[in-house]
Amino acid sequence: MGFPKFFSIFSANANNQNGSIQENLIKNPRKYLTFPRSVFNYLGLGRLAVSGNKSDGSQKSEEEEKVYSWLYALAQSDKDLVFEYVRSTERGLSFTEADRRLRENGPNVPLGYTFPNWWHLLWHAFFHPFNIILIILSALSYVASDSPNGCIMLILVFISVSLRFYQEYTSSKAAMKLSEFVRCPVKVQRCAGRVIQTELIVQVDQRDIVPGDIVIFEPGDLFPGDVRLLSSKHLSVSQSSLTGESWITEKTADAKENQRTPLLELKNICFMGTNVVSGSGMGLVVSTGCKTYMSTMFSSIGKKKPPDGFNDGIRCISYVLISVMLVVMAIIILTDYLKSHDVSESVLFGLSVACALTPNMLPLIVNTSLAKGALVMARDRCIVKSLAVIRDMGSMDILCIDKTGTLTMNHAIIVNHLDSWGSPQEKVLRFAFLNSYFKTDQKYPLDDAILAYVFTNGYRFQPSKWSKIDEIPFDFIRRRVSVILETESNASQGRNSHTCDRFMITKGALEEVMRVCSFIDNVDGSELVTFSSEDYQRILNMGEELSNRGLRIIGVAIKRLQMQGSHPNMANEEITESDMVFLGVITFFDPPKDSAKQALWRLAEKGVKAKVLTGDSLSLAVRICEELGIRTTNVTTGPELELLNQDDFHETVKSATVLARLTPTQKLRVVQSLQTAGEHVVGFLGDGVNDSLAIDAANVGISVDSGASVAKDLADIILLEKDLNVLVAGVENGRLTYGNTMKYIKMSVVANIGSVLSLLIATLLLEFEPLTPRQLLTQTFLYSVGQIAIPWDKMEEDYVKTPQKWSEKSLPIFILWNGPVCTLCDLANLIFLWFYYRDYNIFDVKFFHSAWFIEGLLMQTLIFHLIRTEKIPFIQEISSWPVICSTVVISAIGIAIPFTQVGEVMGFTNLPFSYFGFLVVLFLGYFTVGQVVKRMYILIYRKWL
Repeated sequence: MGFPKFFSIFSANANNQNGSIQENLIKNPRKYLTFPRSVFNYLGLGRLAVSGNKSDGSQKSEEEEKVYSWLYALAQSDKDLVFEYVRSTERGLSFTEADRRLRENGPNVPLGYTFPNWWHLLWHAFFHPFNIILIILSALSYVASDSPNGCIMLILVFISVSLRFYQEYTSSKAAMKLSEFVRCPVKVQRCAGRVIQTELIVQVDQRDIVPGDIVIFEPGDLFPGDVRLLSSKHLSVSQSSLTGESWITEKTADAKENQRTPLLELKNICFMGTNVVSGSGMGLVVSTGCKTYMSTMFSSIGKKKPPDGFNDGIRCISYVLISVMLVVMAIIILTDYLKSHDVSESVLFGLSVACALTPNMLPLIVNTSLAKGALVMARDRCIVKSLAVIRDMGSMDILCIDKTGTLTMNHAIIVNHLDSWGSPQEKVLRFAFLNSYFKTDQKYPLDDAILAYVFTNGYRFQPSKWSKIDEIPFDFIRRRVSVILETESNASQGRNSHTCDRFMITKGALEEVMRVCSFIDNVDGSELVTFSSEDYQRILNMGEELSNRGLRIIGVAIKRLQMQGSHPNMANEEITESDMVFLGVITFFDPPKDSAKQALWRLAEKGVKAKVLTGDSLSLAVRICEELGIRTTNVTTGPELELLNQDDFHETVKSATVLARLTPTQKLRVVQSLQTAGEHVVGFLGDGVNDSLAIDAANVGISVDSGASVAKDLADIILLEKDLNVLVAGVENGRLTYGNTMKYIKMSVVANIGSVLSLLIATLLLEFEPLTPRQLLTQTFLYSVGQIAIPWDKMEEDYVKTPQKWSEKSLPIFILWNGPVCTLCDLANLIFLWFYYRDYNIFDVKFFHSAWFIEGLLMQTLIFHLIRTEKIPFIQEISSWPVICSTVVISAIGIAIPFTQVGEVMGFTNLPFSYFGFLVVLFLGYFTVGQVVKRMYILIYRKWL
C-alpha cells in the first residue's frame, strides 16, 4: 500500500483519475500542489508547501513530506473518509484481502537493517591497500623463483586478515544475539467475508499487519504501524521512542486537529514504535513498514559516513609508496642489469628492494592494535562491532549524549513536599502516600517514587489504619486521580449505624488539582482559608519557578466527606471532585548517576567536549547538566533551531552545550553539522529508537544492551553497562592504538625510504649489489618481526590527553625532515667502509654485505625508539618491556648471523670488533642529529607524532 491520493477526493473530476488513489500520489506527488489554497489549507498542508525555504536544520525529504501530508489529512478527516482513503470498512478487512495486501506490501518491518554476512566481513578485512601490494609482490616473487619471500608475504597477509575477521565476526555475532527480533502478537478485527456478516477478533503477528487492519490495543501493547484512532478510553501513550521525552501523551479519537499542530502532537494519530501506557482503544492501521513515520524518519540510515581521515591517509601513502616503488625498482633493475647482465637476478633484487620499501607489517600492526583495544574494552563489558571505531575513539573530540537513562538514573525521586507557601510540610506527603498506596489503577513512576521515599525514610503513616471505599482513576482529560478512604476505627463499625469520617484524596497536575479546590490548608493549622485568585496565581508562579529548576510537580488536595450510610455517588465526578482543600505540592527529579559527573570530568580532561541532545524540556536538561557540571551558558531548543538559516544553525550548534526538545531528525542534523561545518569527530551515545539516526551518522555510534533493537543494530559499540567511565577507558585506549599505529607508519616509511635511497645510491656507486636479494629479504623479515611488539608499547601522558587526528600534510613533511637522516647514516657507513677498511678490501663482497646488513638492521631497529617519543630516548623516556625485549633480541640475532654457519650460507663473513666500535659512535651521532632535527621539527610544527 502506498499513500492514498487524498487530494483527488475533493476534486470534481475525481472519478476520472486513472489508477488507484494511492498510486497517483506516489507517482506524481507534486501534481496536486496546484489545488486551490482553501482545499490545501483544509488538509493542513499549507505550512508544508513552503518547506523548501527552510534551512539545513529543518528541511524534510520528499518521503517525509509525503508521510506528513498523509497523516495530517487523516487526522483532520472524518472517520468515514479515513476508511475510504485506506479502502477498508468498519468491520475490518477480510482474510483474503489481508493476505493479498501482505503479498503486495511485504512484511511489516520498519527498517531493513541486516547484519553483514561473514563474507562481507572477510572482504572488508582483506581489502587493505598494503595487503594488495603484498599479494602483488608475492606473486612477482613466485614468478621470479623466490618462493620463500613470496610465502612470507602471504603469511603476513593471512595473519592480518584472520585477526581482523575473527574479532569483527565474533563481535557481530554477539551483537546479533542482543538484537534478535521479538515477534509481537496484535489483536486484529477481521471479517469472515462479504456474505457472512461476522467480525472476528484474531491474534496476528506484527509482521503480518497490513494497511486497513483494525487493531485493538491495551496497556503494554506496541502500535504495529501508524494508526488513526477510531475509539479510545482514557488512552495514554509513551512516544519516548520517537521524541526522547520521558513523559506520557494523551490520545483521543475525537480530537479535532488543525494545521498548526506539530505532527507528533496529533491526538488522534498513534505512531509505529510507540506503546500504550494506560487505557484502551481501537484504531485503523493507515501505514505499515517503510511507509510509516518512523521508517521515513530513519530513511537516511545506512548512508555513507563522513570520510575517515586515517583511511584516506593510508590510501594516500599507498599511492605514494607504489609510485616510489615503481620508480626505484625500474632504476635498480636497470642499473643492476647493466652491471651483471643477469635479468633474473636483477628483477629479483628489484623485487627485494620493493619489499623493503613496503611497510609489510602495517595491516598486521594496525589490526593487532585494534584487536588488542577491543579485548581491553571487552573486559570492561563492551561489544566492539567494528575494529576501526577503536581508532575513531582516539580522534573523538565531541561526545553527544542523550540524557534519559544515560546521564540520569531513569527513575524519579522526591525532592520536596511543600505547602502552598513553599515550606516543607509532612502532611502533604502523608496524603499523597495514601493516594498512591490505595489506588488500584496502574501505578505510574511517580507513585513508585512516593512509596519508595516514604518506606526508605522511615515515615510511619500506618496505611493499615485506613481502608479504601472507592476510586476515580486517572485520565488525560482530568489529569488527576482520587481515592476515598476512611479510618480503620470507623470502618470497623457498621457503616449504616453512624456517620463515618471519610476523606477524598486527590493528586495530579497542579492546575487541574487547583481547579477543583475552594480552600487552602492554613499554615498554622487553624481554620481553612478561601482559595482566592491571588492564591491561585501565587501557587502557579511557585510551580513555574520549580519547573524552571527542572523539577516535575504534582498538586495534592483533600476533602473531608461527612455522610451517613453508603459511600458517595461516584457517577458525577465533577460534583464529587469539588470544594476541596489544597494542601501543597510534591516535586520530583530524575537524578544524575553518581558515575556520570566523574566520567564527564575525565572526558573533558582529555579534550572531549560533552553536548547533551535530548527530547526533554530545556529546564529539565539544564538542571541535569548543572548537577553534572556541564556548562549551560549556551543552550537552545529544537523549535529555535527550526527558525535558523544554515550559517546560524551551524554556529548555534557549535556553541551550544545543551540542546533540548530535539526530534530524531534534528539530532541527526546536529551531528552532521558538527562533522561537516565544525570538522569534529563526533560520538553519540543513546539507547532509544529516537537516537538511531544520530547513532548511525556519528563517527562513533554507541548504544547499550538494554536499548532499542535498532539502536543496537546501528551502533559501533554496545555497552553492557550504562557507565560512562567505560568510554573514558575507550578514549584512552583509542589514542594509545592511534599513537602506536602512527609510530609504526612514520617509523617504517621514514626508515624504508631512507634505506631504499641508500641502496639506490650504493647500487649506483658500487660494482656489485649492496645486498643480495636473500640478504635484503632476511634483513626486512627480521626488522618486520621486531615490530610485532609495537601494539604493546605505551604512549606519553600528554599524547593521550588530547584528541588525535590524521593530518594529510604532516606525513610528507615528516618524511622530508627525517628520511635524509637515515640516508646520511647509511652513507656515513659507506664512507667509513671505503676509507677506513680500504686495506681490508672494500671490494670484498662478503665483508661489505656483512657490514651493510648489520648496520642497516640495527639502524632500522633503533630508529623506532627515536621516533616513538618527543623526549630523549632511553634517557627521558623508555619504551615498554615488550618493545625493549624485541629490540634486544632482533639486534642480537642480526649481529650474530654473520658469525654463524647460517651467515656463511647466506654469503656473510666475520667482521672485526673495531667495526662495532664504529657502529656505537655512528648510532650515537645518528641519535644526536635525529634529536636535533626532532626539536627543530617540534618547534616549527608544534607536534611530533
